[in-house]
Amino acid sequence: MQLTKFFKDDTKVTPENLGEAIQQAIEIEIATIPVYLYTYYSINRVPNQDAISGALVQELTGKGISLPDANNVALDLSAQIMVYANKAGASIMSVVMEEMLHMALSSNLKQALIGAPNLTGRSPSSYPTMLPGHEPEFNIDLAPFSLNQLMTFLKIESPDPLTRTAEALAVIPYKTIGQFYDMIKACIDENDLTYSTNLPQLIPGQRYYSPNMIDTVYYDKHHKPQYVDADDSGDLVHVVDRTSADKAIDQIVEQGEGNDHATGLRPDGSVDCGKIIKADYDDPDREELSHFEKFAQVYCEYNTLSEQFANYNLDGNIGKYFVNNFPTNPSTASYPNTGIIGTDGTKYPDGTLQAVSTLLSAIYTYIFVMTEACYKPEKGNTPYEIFMFGIHKSMIFILDAICGDIQSLTYFSNGEVFTAAPTFENYSFGLISSPKSQLIQLYNNAVALYPTISYLEQRINDLPDVALN
Repeated sequence: MQLTKFFKDDTKVTPENLGEAIQQAIEIEIATIPVYLYTYYSINRVPNQDAISGALVQELTGKGISLPDANNVALDLSAQIMVYANKAGASIMSVVMEEMLHMALSSNLKQALIGAPNLTGRSPSSYPTMLPGHEPEFNIDLAPFSLNQLMTFLKIESPDPLTRTAEALAVIPYKTIGQFYDMIKACIDENDLTYSTNLPQLIPGQRYYSPNMIDTVYYDKHHKPQYVDADDSGDLVHVVDRTSADKAIDQIVEQGEGNDHATGLRPDGSVDCGKIIKADYDDPDREELSHFEKFAQVYCEYNTLSEQFANYNLDGNIGKYFVNNFPTNPSTASYPNTGIIGTDGTKYPDGTLQAVSTLLSAIYTYIFVMTEACYKPEKGNTPYEIFMFGIHKSMIFILDAICGDIQSLTYFSNGEVFTAAPTFENYSFGLISSPKSQLIQLYNNAVALYPTISYLEQRINDLPDVALN
């Protein structure tokens, strides 16, 4: 990631460096998005219950349990796996949606106080990465769903400082994300700052942000829908003065870390599940948990379900039933050029995986290009048109579709078969032609090798034509 300025460890947020501080906040939010998305897509939210139950029956009867009892146990455990996988996915995607909201809120803050935010090319450039400025530093991997990955998520969202393990190379240093936003808020509250009210922002009332979508819903054992997001947990804020600026910051912190600082994170980094579930809600009607509490709940429920398996002398590694075998910290360049085989046995031409991966990263990058354009509207492209017909289309339809399609490709590496995964890299658009025309060419390159994605042609052609800012 490319921050515009580096700071000394004793730096405070002041009117003079407020712009860099808010940009750093924006990049903290952006840093979480690809990581959460990658883990989300590693989850098979609707695994084959019959296959799971059948495998469990064989294991249980092999351990001497009678067939009727084995059937009952297998049916119950497989149903719990189905609910858990779906809930874990819904919880992570709900956080992704709010991280996108937080990026917009912090961008509104910068637009009002300093000028347009910088978003394009600000995702981590390689993995493992770190949160810019966090003390202590800790590695963040692009990794599939696991207890270790959930632990990383808890560290990201922790409302309490982590135990220092090494000296940090900081920008503006902070112990928690909430503490960092408090530093920005203090600067805003203690100084008479000028707010630009005539510059475009992503504001409420325009349907730019909706907390609930199909991917943030899961179904319980009784097949009843459960919503992990709440309509009253927060929305975009039009930043025009100190009060609205404080409101935007408070919302970011409450949705992320929550209000209860009794986290249950032990000094050694382990989790005390007896303490961690504090029902810390971020909405007035107490229907939506903070990001930290959502991840804590998913983490502890994994352990509980794993213990149930262990009680029957079954493998407690329940992730094998619903987590795809994604590589850790992949890049397009690291993917093999040859030997790509579809899950249906189809052998694909050389360069197929790299072409699809490149297209996916370009679509991901174009989301930020379009979001930046909302803060610098050009003739013929209003923020509403760009956001509703561009960002929603690319994020909800195109990106989601390709993230699913790429998983139909597999490759062999180091004695293991991996499922191909999205890498969410910063794609460098050239300046000779428009980003959209380059997207179309990348699509043409990819579809020639991988016809499965041919249904996306019209959707890509329909995207707004937005210039680089």
